[in-house]
Amino acid sequence: MDRASVSLKAVQKSYGSLAVVHGIDLDINEGDFVVFVGPSGCGKSTLLRMIAGLEEVTEGEISIKGRDVTDLDPSDRGIAMVFQSYALYPHMSVRENLAFGLRMARTDAAEISRRVDQAASILKIDHLFERRPGQLSGGQRQRVAIGRAIVRKPDVFLFDEPLSNLDAELRVSMRIEIARLHRELGNTMIYVTHDQTEAMTLADKIVVLRSGRIEQFGTPREVYENPSNMFVAGFIGSPRMNFLKATSEGAGRFQIAGKIFEAQEVPAMPSVGADFVVGIRPEHIVLGEPHDLSIPAKVEFSEYLGGTRYIYCALDDGQNLVVEQRAGPDVEPGSSINLDHSSRNRLFFSTEGERLIA
Repeated sequence: MDRASVSLKAVQKSYGSLAVVHGIDLDINEGDFVVFVGPSGCGKSTLLRMIAGLEEVTEGEISIKGRDVTDLDPSDRGIAMVFQSYALYPHMSVRENLAFGLRMARTDAAEISRRVDQAASILKIDHLFERRPGQLSGGQRQRVAIGRAIVRKPDVFLFDEPLSNLDAELRVSMRIEIARLHRELGNTMIYVTHDQTEAMTLADKIVVLRSGRIEQFGTPREVYENPSNMFVAGFIGSPRMNFLKATSEGAGRFQIAGKIFEAQEVPAMPSVGADFVVGIRPEHIVLGEPHDLSIPAKVEFSEYLGGTRYIYCALDDGQNLVVEQRAGPDVEPGSSINLDHSSRNRLFFSTEGERLIA
């Protein structure tokens, strides 16, 4: 088993009587790219700032490479942080911004020059050395901010929503740059975002947070295909997973909107008459011909996005769902359609607790 590069044990954070992080236990392996993701207010930035030493830990312990850093200053933790706001010095050139932290640490001038040149080469910003931040694009400023972290040669890189100030096209290119940087440097990286696309494309492991607690920790594939509960299933994936009310009919059978389905793959099917929830992702529903296992629906709205179309439907019992269609004929609002799905691509959740049944 890999050695944990960052370890959190029963970490809590409170502001007076308000608890915002509740006993987090987490081991991040050396060299992993881990993304903290969750809705606003879930505690992801607070958790990152505690690892950085910018927020005090109310209770618990944080270790980096086996060393307890809970009470150490940020400069003594072996970390470098990249902020959303870039935090560059506007009166300094790019070269001066890259070198500033090393100069303050009284690093040898030749070593400063070597590290700055190396970081600039990695990020392809050496042609910008004499410019000031006001003369740079948003993407160039973010590269300089990342370069300033690289020159410190940290054990762990921390990113706090670094791309949220960039436009959509720049975010895509910077995601590629950060992924390339991780491959080249091999350092442990912890990255905070509310953007699940960033989480899914960048992460080796994803930490899904809600209300200061970890809902699931796993690979992007694990959290997408085997979410631990309805919150994770609904948060990861766009459009979100469809959740349909179902009732157990016994003997491995259940009913949705008056249609009976077999569910032999569920060993713990609720008792007869009990309600539960069936989760089906939009891409796993297809338009088909009417038959015993198809579900009739009415089209309410359709979004055409070129290679993809999203069809928003209502079932006969009023439940709503979304279908992702990669090809096929146009469908008009108000038209009737029939929906098919495979039993391999559905999940079952309890109504109480919203936990995964199967």
